[in-house]
Amino acid sequence: MQQINQLWFGQRKYGPTVMYAIKYLLIMRKHIYFLFTINLITILLMMKTSPMSSQTLQTVPNVDLKRYAGKWHEIASYPQRFQKGCHCTTAEYTLSDKGYVIVENRCNRDSVNGKQSYIKGKAFVDANTGNAKLKVQFFWPFKGKYWIIDLADDYSYAVVSHPNKKYLWILSRTPIMNEDVYQQILFRLKEKGFDLTKLQKTIQI
Repeated sequence: MQQINQLWFGQRKYGPTVMYAIKYLLIMRKHIYFLFTINLITILLMMKTSPMSSQTLQTVPNVDLKRYAGKWHEIASYPQRFQKGCHCTTAEYTLSDKGYVIVENRCNRDSVNGKQSYIKGKAFVDANTGNAKLKVQFFWPFKGKYWIIDLADDYSYAVVSHPNKKYLWILSRTPIMNEDVYQQILFRLKEKGFDLTKLQKTIQI
């Protein structure tokens, strides 16, 4: 009854057009809050890892972050919604004087000559993991697990995943990887239990 009276007096004071606009904004506010909540839940579920999957995937024993720093080209990956339409994808890592790694991801949208997409974040090393397990943060306070599961002795290629095995990136210092090297990586990934049918090559030039 009180809400009806408030709307009635509001219509007399402000007019029906203004009151309809106010009611529309209140409905949209609830809708936006709902969408934000759904997106937040989705992100949290993506980051959640079961104990069993954490135990099965092994990382490399040690990573020299100074050698790992620099520019990497994405050779192949499991397609992700946030990378849809990406071509010539690269990741660049820089050691900061504050103890974390600066992460800069770039790609060209929809074609090799498309508009460049860019995002910058931070990566934090998990203690006592030989620098092979990190957490990457693009939007506070959310962090995603970044596990280095394969790495060339000369740091010419790297393979990055997540303990739930739903994310996978094959990286190279060069835009094109030697086919024999690529096939050897695939062989080891299959032994680790990855579904290679989901792997998609990234267009590079």
